[in-house]
Amino acid sequence: MAFSSISDIDLEKQVAGLSKELAALKKEMSKRGGAFYAGGRDAVSDYYTDIAERIGARLPDLRKRAKAIESSARDHPAATAAVGLAVLGLLVTLLFSRR
Repeated sequence: MAFSSISDIDLEKQVAGLSKELAALKKEMSKRGGAFYAGGRDAVSDYYTDIAERIGARLPDLRKRAKAIESSARDHPAATAAVGLAVLGLLVTLLFSRR
């Protein structure tokens, strides 16, 4: 590359210095980003384990209740439909009242 003056040489040195600095900043951000990702991944894993333990301990009871609700719904289809429509109406009301 041909330089027309001393100021062009200084400018090239500044650009090269800034490029090195930018590369160092990118490298540092990459390290920090990896640490944040690992920390976030660990936190999510901990939450998942906690939730799985809580649900796992209560799962048999939840299954019993679900079977009781299912049999009640089969025994009383009209009441089930009425409750379903009431819940649907409440949801629609909530959705449209916020606008």
